[in-house]
Amino acid sequence: MEKQLQEHHFEAEKVANTPRYIALIPAAGVGSRMGASTPKQYMRIGSKSVLQHTVDAFLGFSKIQHSYVIVSPNDAYVDEYLAKAENLSVLRCGGASRRDTVRNGLSELANTLSNQDWVLVHDAARPGLTSGLLQHLIDSVADDAVGGLLALPVVDTVKRVQNGKVQTIPRDGLWMAQTPQMFRYQLLCDALDAADQVTDEASAIEAAGHAPILVEGHVRNMKLTLPSDIALIAQYLNSPEE
Repeated sequence: MEKQLQEHHFEAEKVANTPRYIALIPAAGVGSRMGASTPKQYMRIGSKSVLQHTVDAFLGFSKIQHSYVIVSPNDAYVDEYLAKAENLSVLRCGGASRRDTVRNGLSELANTLSNQDWVLVHDAARPGLTSGLLQHLIDSVADDAVGGLLALPVVDTVKRVQNGKVQTIPRDGLWMAQTPQMFRYQLLCDALDAADQVTDEASAIEAAGHAPILVEGHVRNMKLTLPSDIALIAQYLNSPEE
C-alpha cells in the first residue's frame, strides 16, 4: 500500500512539473502594405477573418493549453472578428513594436506561467498553420533547453545590391524564418529584456548567445503581406493538410 502511494505521489509530481504549451499571437500591427481599410489580421478569407483562421489552428490542437491574442489597447475590431472560446483570451496590451507587444504579453502572464513552460509565438497573419506543423515543431524541439522555430531553407538564388552593385549570396545554410517560434517562458523574457528592437523572437534568443533549433516548415504557413497573397492563402486553406 505504501509503495502504491509513493508511486502515485511520483506520478502526480511528474505531471505537475510537466511544461505547458501556450500560444501567444501578437495582433497589434496595422499591416500598412496591404492598403486595406482594416488591419490585415481582420481581413476575411472565406467566412472567417485571417485572425480567426490563425487562432483556430491552436484551438484545434489539444496540446495547446491556452491561446492569448495581444491587440493594441484601443483595438476596435477584435470583438467583431474573433469568436470567443473557452481556451482563448484577448490581452489589450500591444506595444509600438512586435518586440514590445510580445514582451507586454509575457508580463501579463507572469503569474500564470512557470519558467519552463513553452511559449509559441505566432504571427497573426499566418493563417495557414496546421496541427501537423505544430506537432512537428513540438516533436523536433522536444526537451531542448532553448527551443526552436519553423523555417524554410532558401531554394532560390539570392542577390544583394550594395553600393549600386549586384552580388550573389551563397544560399547554403540560409533559411527563411516562419512562426511559431517556441521558447521557454523565462528564457524568452530575459532575451527580449536584453534586446533592442528585433524582428522576431529568435533574433533576441540568438543575441543572448543561444542557438535555436530550425525545424522545416511548409510554404502554406506563409505570411499575408500583400493583396496578391490572399488568393494563394485561400487555396491552401481549402486544401487538406499535407
